[in-house]
Amino acid sequence: MTRTDRPARPAAAPLLAALAGRVVVADGAMGTMLQASPATLSDFDGHEGCNEILNLTRPDIVRSIHDAYLKAGVDCVTTNTFGANLGNLGEYGLAARIEELSAAGAAIARAAADAASADGRPRWVLGSVGPGTKLPTLGHVRFAELRDAYQRNVAGLLRGGVDAVIVETCQDLLQAKAALIGARRAVTAAGREIPLIAQVTIETTGVMLLGTEIGAALTALEPLGISLIGLNCATGPGEMSEHLRYLAGHAAVPLSCMPNAGLPVLTADGAHYPLTPGQLADAHETFTSEFGLALAGGCCGTTPEHLAAVVDRVRGRPLARTRW
Repeated sequence: MTRTDRPARPAAAPLLAALAGRVVVADGAMGTMLQASPATLSDFDGHEGCNEILNLTRPDIVRSIHDAYLKAGVDCVTTNTFGANLGNLGEYGLAARIEELSAAGAAIARAAADAASADGRPRWVLGSVGPGTKLPTLGHVRFAELRDAYQRNVAGLLRGGVDAVIVETCQDLLQAKAALIGARRAVTAAGREIPLIAQVTIETTGVMLLGTEIGAALTALEPLGISLIGLNCATGPGEMSEHLRYLAGHAAVPLSCMPNAGLPVLTADGAHYPLTPGQLADAHETFTSEFGLALAGGCCGTTPEHLAAVVDRVRGRPLARTRW
């Protein structure tokens, strides 16, 4: 394929239009899939457990995971950059490579999405921005240092070609603010206008890790110019329902939700996520019809089979409008 006949990259504006008009489905379980991949210890180049290094050493594995979700029918793939931040990469002595590893992860996802878009249906890339291991509210890191590292993270994602940035698994409101402000600075510096998505993590206790409830999270994050707000990780969809109900009644922007495949059950072979593909699809059918969910997906434990069921059930359905 020559440069001139590559499928045109879907612009940010059409993605926003899609999210405001119909249900869009995205993957969100890169880590789960990498754990089951054929990556060897040597593939991590001396940085065992650093999934982002595979963007350079084994891009074929990362690409194959994107391809599997795209084959399942998702509209969006999420980059292998969840840990491309100050806290995670700092533990491996790789903090200076935040932008490089972010750009590499985005480029792999971009190539996969562009190839899938050759059938005429747009596919988009969501740049994953994770929470890291340093929480500013607990004094682990200075806010400004964290914000600036997130700016480098998102600058790399933009250079690699993402269509949106998803700040996910937020457990600390100061960390979420640092990520969103850093992201906004990177977007402005690049002269781009793309959606910023914020997803917080509510524990089984009914609040975020540091004790914040969903109403406070909405009040703190919505004024930062986000395009969507929602939930991901920590629990299955059953535990998220009432928090989504609150957002549906109070948020001025569309909603997103990427649950785990249920609460993990510890077995001799490690954690097992019990939710079936059909059960995840059932949950999203309820969320889209009752709460106006715009972006549906899955987090830990959700396989391409889970997302295929969600695609069959809700992708492309007109949104049930809520307050926004």
